[in-house]
Amino acid sequence: MTHLQFDHVTKSFGAVPVVETPFNLAIDRHEFVVFLGPSGCGKTTLMRMIGGLDQPTSGEIRLEGEPVGAPDRRRGMVFQSYSSFPWLTVTQNVAFGLKYRNDLSEDEKAVRAERYLDLVGLYEFSDHFPSQVSGGMRQRIAIARTLAAGADVLLMDEPFGALDALRREQLQTELRRIQRRDAKTIVFVTHDVEEALFLADRVVVFSKRPTRIVAEIDVRSRLGEERSLEIRDGEDFFALRRETIGMVRAAAGGEL
Repeated sequence: MTHLQFDHVTKSFGAVPVVETPFNLAIDRHEFVVFLGPSGCGKTTLMRMIGGLDQPTSGEIRLEGEPVGAPDRRRGMVFQSYSSFPWLTVTQNVAFGLKYRNDLSEDEKAVRAERYLDLVGLYEFSDHFPSQVSGGMRQRIAIARTLAAGADVLLMDEPFGALDALRREQLQTELRRIQRRDAKTIVFVTHDVEEALFLADRVVVFSKRPTRIVAEIDVRSRLGEERSLEIRDGEDFFALRRETIGMVRAAAGGEL
């Protein structure tokens, strides 16, 4: 069942076209879709339009059949640049995303905030302020806050870019598990082919700007539903990685 729908969308900033050819894309409920393409091709702009932070120049984006409007808690966003509230502790930052959840008691909110804080490895820093932790830790705070809020759709713009390799792998694995357990629809932007293939049910490959879809890769049919880190060492993964890198290079016109 379609959850998100791009219907003949275009987008320009002044005289600069970002999405020029009418853009159509359907994303199913509970699907994990990764946007992959050369830097500056418009991946983040498309995501911001889903979140209601930018508006299409023409066409429409629909969520559950209704036109997307201003940001709301159904759509949780994690950006490449970390964001936190400097006057709140780490725990208070994570809990902030639960502020308007009237369906949870205060005790349930506290338990949920602690669970996601532990998930991203920051439980021991719960009483610290953002200025007392590293940039990578502040990005993990933003990830935990968005996950704890319980949005139906997660919009993630290169959220693991500031993390060390080990933590990045851990969170990639956990994000797959969360998506299956909590039945999330996830749209994830990355320029990392290996990350895209490990995470995605489907990878959408974009051309350079003005962007258009040049390929869609059904990763689920090639690698299966379940993923472990060991899959990256397999022949199937290496073969798909080679194919995808070739697609991205062609899409970028050699301008990677």
